[in-house]
Amino acid sequence: MTRRPARRALVTGAGVRTAVATGPAQFAAALREGRCGIALTEGAGPGDPAGLARLPDSAEDPDRLPAELPAELGRRARRAAARAPREVRAAVLTALEAWCGAGLHRTPAPEDRVALVVAGHNLTGGYAEQVRPRAAAGRGHVPASAALRLLDTDHLGTLSEVLGTTGPGCTVGGASASGTVGLISAVRMLAMGEADVCLVVGALSPLTALERQALVNLGAMATGAVPGTEPPGPPFDRRARGFLPGEGCAALVLESPRSAARRSVPPLAAVEGYGLRLGATALARPDERIAAAVMTEALRTAGREPGEVRYVSAHATGTPLGDSTEAAALRRVFGEGADAPWVNATKSLTGHCLHAAGVVEAVATVVQMREGFVHPNPGLTRPLAGTGLRLSGAVAETADLPYAVSNSFGFGGIAGSLLFSRDPR
Repeated sequence: MTRRPARRALVTGAGVRTAVATGPAQFAAALREGRCGIALTEGAGPGDPAGLARLPDSAEDPDRLPAELPAELGRRARRAAARAPREVRAAVLTALEAWCGAGLHRTPAPEDRVALVVAGHNLTGGYAEQVRPRAAAGRGHVPASAALRLLDTDHLGTLSEVLGTTGPGCTVGGASASGTVGLISAVRMLAMGEADVCLVVGALSPLTALERQALVNLGAMATGAVPGTEPPGPPFDRRARGFLPGEGCAALVLESPRSAARRSVPPLAAVEGYGLRLGATALARPDERIAAAVMTEALRTAGREPGEVRYVSAHATGTPLGDSTEAAALRRVFGEGADAPWVNATKSLTGHCLHAAGVVEAVATVVQMREGFVHPNPGLTRPLAGTGLRLSGAVAETADLPYAVSNSFGFGGIAGSLLFSRDPR
């Protein structure tokens, strides 16, 4: 394989909030256990969403800031959280967890050398639904602050205000691949020398009633069962008939090797390579060729061979066409059988965290690599025929994972893949 200059960024901090756990350590324990946060909706019929993995209220509680947070930073965070919508509160708390994990509260980087990326778009639908009735009551009932809150950049501005950063920043959208697009954007900023540190936040994006109904009508979201039939199955299972949404927010601090060395921060892992492509379609149509291409590009930019990868965090949403297409792409790149990498689907535990999914699953990849296991795929009892994948089963598997790939595929043909190394040198 031809080597190209590595697009390397060190992972020095992580934060995560999902239905199964809050914080990287608790998240790792939940993954190992195979804890599922999805609650099926009782009495849901064929046209109703089948279930949801909801964040606990404590995940957005501004009183649950990291204990080691300096007083002034804590004050700014509480003030911002007190006036912010739910989605922004979750972003602030998750970002601070990653910030402290990277030691930036103790040994800061220059404020103008810290970049921010918020991954996701159309993030304010829930807030818009809350404000709309006020407009019906009269123009004077609409708060002036809504002009700011209704923009995705509210996340970005609030995080910058709390953290005191003045480096570059942006919001990036890529549908369900938004999180991975955000991480790739951060790697590029660091490679171009625009920043020394970049905080990437995969934003909480709960679905509005309109969005839920459209996804049901599209056939992308799992609906309730016809009486007498089985409930929907997990990804890669023959009973799967669409995704089950999950609420989640996650953050990673990516840093240049020079900056991490200067701050004496040990890396958790490294992003060694990536691939990012479009599929020449505006539809929700998966493409085996494009999926294989981004994984191959991630390997090529990292200078790694397929056989070195021992684990793949699959995008795997539970849509039959999407899962079978990704399985075919994985076989094309990595082969099949006992020598192929382990494959699992974190969405079987957390639900599909939508715009945040790529960052949630990147955190899941890093903690599994560091702790030497592959989380189970609970409920996967009837695998899709002919997948040829080395799928984990009902219990976690002990595994040595020096290199791993995390995939994300979104509507509109957006495909991304990240290659992580456990022991960057």
